[in-house]
Amino acid sequence: MTALVPLAIAPGAAAGEALPVLRRALDGELAVLPYAAGGRTPEVPQGAGPDPATALVVGTSGSTGTPKLAMLPAGALLASAAATHERLGGPGSWLLAMPPHHIAGVQVLLRCLAAGTQPGFVDLSHGFKARAFTQAAARLAGDRRYTALVPTQLVRLLDDPEATSVLATFAAVLVGGAATPPALRQRARAAGVPVVTTYGMSETSGGCVYDGVPLSCSRVRQGADGRIELGGRTLATGYLGRPDLTAEAFRPDAEGGLWFRTDDLGHLDPSTGRWLVDGRVDDVIVTGGLKVAPRVVEDALTGLAQVAEAVVVATADERWGQAVSAAVRLRPGARTLSLPELRDLLRGRLPEHALPRRLLVVEDLPHRGPGKPDRSAVALLFTRSKSAHPA
Repeated sequence: MTALVPLAIAPGAAAGEALPVLRRALDGELAVLPYAAGGRTPEVPQGAGPDPATALVVGTSGSTGTPKLAMLPAGALLASAAATHERLGGPGSWLLAMPPHHIAGVQVLLRCLAAGTQPGFVDLSHGFKARAFTQAAARLAGDRRYTALVPTQLVRLLDDPEATSVLATFAAVLVGGAATPPALRQRARAAGVPVVTTYGMSETSGGCVYDGVPLSCSRVRQGADGRIELGGRTLATGYLGRPDLTAEAFRPDAEGGLWFRTDDLGHLDPSTGRWLVDGRVDDVIVTGGLKVAPRVVEDALTGLAQVAEAVVVATADERWGQAVSAAVRLRPGARTLSLPELRDLLRGRLPEHALPRRLLVVEDLPHRGPGKPDRSAVALLFTRSKSAHPA
């Protein structure tokens, strides 16, 4: 059994102190369990130990549910790093702009170890700020420079002209951790930012599908129930101390390959050959007997000039059963919107039953994990609000 070593990783430049331990993990000497410095050490099931090949044990960070600990072999992490550099055009130096104990953050460090380059670090001591990003980017050496962001961070940088110019100097900017609205992707590319949208999770060593196309070491298929299933060399071997959950999520096929069954619905677009994520199984809203995918409504909302970010959830409604309820953060300088105005703007973009029936305009949207919307917290905002009256 491989020794499991808890590793407290601080954000910013202090994350560099974790590099020697992560190197030992990749070399097969130990398994690392990263967690946020100053936080609680993750609870490990009593008597549980990682599989012998495990290099990294990392918590999941779904938008709902109890976190699980995915066991990632060194081979999976190195395959992910190699395939990422292959897709992006070659190894380079990476700028760490997110918490390093989540899979997306720790992968930035691991890619640098795999490529033999030195990472750069954004000062996150006062939260994510555009100025701190531009300062860190100025210090990052290398002919090819990469970074990884969540959509919320990308919005903040695009709202700052100087940060936008700096972001456009990177060879590639990975954006993942949560759904990237098409309008945000288009806005970034129009500004010259080489955005690459990613899809993946802790169980797949992070992103394994870039711009809808799987990495060379990854596979994607649609399950019988419409769920996305992921396979290939970047998969975890299972969940630490939870063989029951492992058996539910990881399933072998007739050829001896392993597939991870996600909680996301998706399909292959025959016109482009790219995979599209339609949303989580448990996020679907049933209003008046009709189903609404929150992601479709969120994409329509962020396609409006006034809206920077949006999260759509179901709230209880006596007439409709569930009401489509939208919490939005407006673009800087945008005039606030009333619910009737919002519904009028969305007509023609959405069917009538998918138009929001409740609206909250907020200064910040709650998130969990590496930029994922906290839908439970958003739903609670509606429960507590006296201003979000149904339409």
